[in-house]
Amino acid sequence: MTIKVGDKIPSVTLMHMGADGPAGISTDELFGGKTVAFFGVPGAFTPTCSAKHLPGFVENAAALKSKGIDEIVCTSVNDVFVMGAWAKDQNTAGTVTLVADGDAEFTKAAGLELDLTGKGLGLRNERFSMVVEDGVVKALNIDPAGSFDKTSAEHLLSQL
Repeated sequence: MTIKVGDKIPSVTLMHMGADGPAGISTDELFGGKTVAFFGVPGAFTPTCSAKHLPGFVENAAALKSKGIDEIVCTSVNDVFVMGAWAKDQNTAGTVTLVADGDAEFTKAAGLELDLTGKGLGLRNERFSMVVEDGVVKALNIDPAGSFDKTSAEHLLSQL
């Protein structure tokens, strides 16, 4: 069942590239006690994700934070090394935190799976964006496979 507004974010461990290399971070730590703009992309380094989705959040980081967002977090079903390389490639330092859901644990627990088996991509997460306040989903947007519309930073900003 897909996560919905009012639901608590599933308690799982994601990975991020820390100063000393890969490190785990629990969703409880990531979302507890703050307001987070959280979005997921089907794949790091993929065309729409790299040209529009992530750059939109980087470009709108200050505007989102001026509307009460404490942190902006991006996830994908990629490994932590890919997410770390993508963060460097997209110059996200100081704007967007990238976390890896390499085993799709969050994706499955939230019901946000996108099966791209047969296209060489395997199980991914749907393209989504949400506002999470102290671990509870306050706004949720999911784009149908192959589209990029209501999950953009600009749309999320209009919901704040």
